[in-house]
Amino acid sequence: MEDGEWAFFEPFLVGIRGRGGRPASDHRLILDGVFWIARTGSAWRDLPEEFGKWSSVYRQFRRWTLAGLWEMVLEALTESGVSPGQVHMIDSTIIRAHHLAAGAKRGTQKEGFGRSKGGFTTKVHIVSNAHGLPVRAEITGGEVSDYKGFDMLVDDDLPHAKVVLADRGYDSDHIRNVIISRGGTPVIMGKANRKIPILVDTITYALRNRVERCFNKLKCSRRFATRYDKTAASYLGFTHIIAARLWLKSLST
Repeated sequence: MEDGEWAFFEPFLVGIRGRGGRPASDHRLILDGVFWIARTGSAWRDLPEEFGKWSSVYRQFRRWTLAGLWEMVLEALTESGVSPGQVHMIDSTIIRAHHLAAGAKRGTQKEGFGRSKGGFTTKVHIVSNAHGLPVRAEITGGEVSDYKGFDMLVDDDLPHAKVVLADRGYDSDHIRNVIISRGGTPVIMGKANRKIPILVDTITYALRNRVERCFNKLKCSRRFATRYDKTAASYLGFTHIIAARLWLKSLST
């Protein structure tokens, strides 16, 4: 990680560190190790020794994750105002889970796994802004509908937007009414079986490809592209980490 990226993350790590915690220099090395795992998708035990003991890096990652650090970082970026938030784009993608990812104590369903013919899957629901940068993320089992994913994103203290774009998977009166009640305009392509067709501003709707490109960028990190984590908290934590790094990369260019 470059000095500029560390300068951004350091205040969050220092603020969440309790009395008697590790010094900032150790935290930078540990965070580098977490980033390496996120990018390569490798098992924790394969973490190079230059980052320290893999078990120590993993334990610190879990502490930060359970403390809500990664979500806090992403919220700080989205609320900073450095990137416009007047337009939101909602979409989801199905992630195949590694067969060793199952087996958490709470059970597969509670950890965001869904069963399919090909094995376990997880669905990632994301809201991005007009620049295709992630604003919110939630995970469910792979078979869960986009309707439920939308409700989870809205319930997650989602900032209000003037325009909300989504594909046909989100075409429902409920979703449209929720967007309107929040002061927004839904730009959602109507399903073919609607009795009364819904007109859509095709020029505005064409911008929706940016949320799809957002998923493509997220999937460049193998820890996102394939789910290796047994717990929903860890997988969502990696999702927030990778999303935050997309923001920082965009702001530095």
